[in-house]
Amino acid sequence: MRGRIPPALCLAVALAALLPTTCARRSQDLHCGACRALVDELEWEIAQVDPRKTIQMGSFRINPDGSQSVVEVPYARSEAHLTELLERVCEKMKEYGEKVDPSTHRKSYVRVISHDGTKMDLSGVKIDGDVASSLKFACESIAEEYEDELIEFLSHEADNVKDRLCSKRTDLCDHALHIPHDEL
Repeated sequence: MRGRIPPALCLAVALAALLPTTCARRSQDLHCGACRALVDELEWEIAQVDPRKTIQMGSFRINPDGSQSVVEVPYARSEAHLTELLERVCEKMKEYGEKVDPSTHRKSYVRVISHDGTKMDLSGVKIDGDVASSLKFACESIAEEYEDELIEFLSHEADNVKDRLCSKRTDLCDHALHIPHDEL
């Protein structure tokens, strides 16, 4: 009996060794999905603003020559609008579900309620309060931690904001440069 390790102990040690990897991947999938959903929602909200709407920026003080240093900028991508959006956009995470890729077992997060009311294919999508709650919490953490980066990227029209922000700038999706671009 001495020197022989019981099979149950070997199994327990093997599972314990795999657990941190599984939890880390689940967390990475969640944070990556939250970042991508956050950017999607912000871009959609920006697109809903009338492009002719502007906001005055600058100093309202009168210069010695009698002029003011006030500039009108498009409201949609103004810092004021983006900050306002960041305060409430994570509420939209309740409109997302979790989808597991059968071949890689990686999780992604997809909208379960369309913006325009069209039917959506929800096969294989888990719609659950815990998923929405976890996604919302991750979204809020990302919005708070990367607020400056989000405003920097979204204040100007740019291509591939999701990849540039979620993969390259923040490393939240460093595994996921190949994730397909969703259209909302």
